[in-house]
Amino acid sequence: MDHLDSLKVFVAVAEAQGLAPAARRLKLSAPAVTRAIAALEHRLGAQLLQRSTRSVRLTDIGARFLGDCKRILAELAEAEASAGGAHTAPQGQLSITASAMFGRLHVAPIALDFLAAHPQVTIRGVFVDRIVHLMDEGFDLAVRIAHLPDSGLTAVRVGSMRRVVVASPAYLAARGVPQSPADLVHHDAIGFSQASDTAAPWSFKDARDATRPRIRLTTNAGEVAIDAAVRGHGLASALRYQTDAEVRTGRLVIVLTEFEPEPLPVHLVHVAGRMAPAKLRAFIDFAAERLRAEPVLSLRPRPGPR
Repeated sequence: MDHLDSLKVFVAVAEAQGLAPAARRLKLSAPAVTRAIAALEHRLGAQLLQRSTRSVRLTDIGARFLGDCKRILAELAEAEASAGGAHTAPQGQLSITASAMFGRLHVAPIALDFLAAHPQVTIRGVFVDRIVHLMDEGFDLAVRIAHLPDSGLTAVRVGSMRRVVVASPAYLAARGVPQSPADLVHHDAIGFSQASDTAAPWSFKDARDATRPRIRLTTNAGEVAIDAAVRGHGLASALRYQTDAEVRTGRLVIVLTEFEPEPLPVHLVHVAGRMAPAKLRAFIDFAAERLRAEPVLSLRPRPGPR
C-alpha cells in the first residue's frame, strides 16, 4: 500500500472510529487496515491512534494530522477534478451548511432549484445550529449570519439580517408596548440558548441599553420561542427571518425598532478561493442572486407601535 493510500486509510479509521468499520468502508481486510496504520505510525515516528478492544481514539498528534490529511486529499481531488474538466461544467457532490431554520426556509429551496438546473450535481445539505468547520468537516460552503473573524476563508456578502424584538398583539394590549429597553424589566419574555440553561442577553444599539425582561421560558429551538411569543407568553428577541411569516400575517409585532443593534452581515463562505470548481462557483452565483432578492435580508426598521 503506497503512502497516499495509507493516508486514506487513516482518515477512514478516524471517521469510522474503528478499524473494522473502516475496513468495510474501504473494502479491505481488517489486517490490511491494521498494517497500513502501523506502517504510517512507523513512518511518522508518532502514535496517531489509541486502540482498545472496543474503540479507537485519536491522539492529540493524530487529531492534528487528520486535519492535514483531509486538506491534502481534498486538494488532490480538486486537482484531479480540474484536470478532468470539473472546472468547466458543474458536476459532482456539493456539501453546504447553514443554521437549521435559515437552512430550511431559505437555503433548501435554493438547493432544490439548483439541482433541477444542474443534473450532474448532487448536494449534501446539513442544517444545524452550530459553527461547522468547513475544512475539517468536509464542506464546500456555509451560509453565515454573523460578523466573520479573520480567516483564510473566502466570503461573498449577500445581505444583512436585523435582530428584532417581537410580541403578539394580545400581549402588547394586556401589558403595554415597551418604549425603550429600560421598560423591559416590566415584561415577560422567551429566551434563547444553544448551550446552557441561561438565555443569551439582549443587546441594543446603545450598549448602555443592554438588558432583558424576566425570562419565563428558555429554549434552544427558534421555532419554539416564536410560537411561545405568538401564544402571548411574552417578548422574544430573534433574527428577522425567524419572525417573517408571523409579522407579515400580524401574529407578531416588532417593537423597539429605533433601538435595534446594527444588522448582522450575511455571507456565503467557502474555502476554495479563486480555484473553486465549477459546481461551487455556479452555486455561489445562483445562491447569491436569490438571497440578495430575499426581502428579509434587506428589510429596513420601521417605527414601532406607540
